[in-house]
Amino acid sequence: MENKILKRLLKIQEREITEHQVYLSLARTLTPEKQKILFEIAQQEKNHYETIKKITKKDRAPSKVKIFFYLILVKIFGLNFTLQLMERNESKAIISYQHLMRYDENLEILKNLEDEREHERKLISLIEEKRLTYVSDFILGMNDALVELTGALAGLTLALNNTKIIAMVGLITGIAASLSMGVSNYLASKEEREKEAKTAGIMTGISYILTVFILIFPYLIFNNVVLSLILTLFLSVFIVAVFNFYISVAKRQHFTSRFLTMATMSLSVAVINFVIGFLIKKLFGIET
Repeated sequence: MENKILKRLLKIQEREITEHQVYLSLARTLTPEKQKILFEIAQQEKNHYETIKKITKKDRAPSKVKIFFYLILVKIFGLNFTLQLMERNESKAIISYQHLMRYDENLEILKNLEDEREHERKLISLIEEKRLTYVSDFILGMNDALVELTGALAGLTLALNNTKIIAMVGLITGIAASLSMGVSNYLASKEEREKEAKTAGIMTGISYILTVFILIFPYLIFNNVVLSLILTLFLSVFIVAVFNFYISVAKRQHFTSRFLTMATMSLSVAVINFVIGFLIKKLFGIET
């Protein structure tokens, strides 16, 4: 066997045993039903490791750094997000198998692992997480804040030309809007999921006000209105990117189209309101 192929197999082998340990560690913190699913996936990962070991004739130790990384990730972003992110890495493993089999017919044994990957995906899809129920509520508040406040700040930037006043008006507007959004979502959710309506409303309100504080932050620390607006627009796009990445992974949705849609909406509203601010300033003859 070529040295290059051996190195790639050993790398894949290390990943398999690492993910075996990750699944075992995560399983110990879950309910019996979810434990069963993760224990089954963990065993499959161990089988993959043993299959590759038959080819390499070598042992590999799991990566402690990667295990620690995934365990921290699940604490921050949740189980579903972490499992889906790991599953994305599994897709890369399949590509590696296919690539290696083209170079060495003796590696045909790796073909069996492809079928097992599909089984793993189905198992992961069975795991439901409570926090994902409220993701749509969180995004509702965040998305509205991004579109409404980014546009409002753009208009106020040209109309008022004072960062502290803009921040004050933006904060007052944002707090009022967050309360309104929270109540509106509570009333809307009450019809469909009465037990969760209160939490849904709170999640929407919190995500709105958090987004407000992030967007007005540049106006609180800088005196230059143009610089503040540019940083606010940058933060707006950054927030859109982060949350769309989370959703694309956790719910297996396409990232690019969602990101471009939300970013375009936020920036378009900002441009429109900037023009409106300019026209209002000219109309009323305001000089600042």
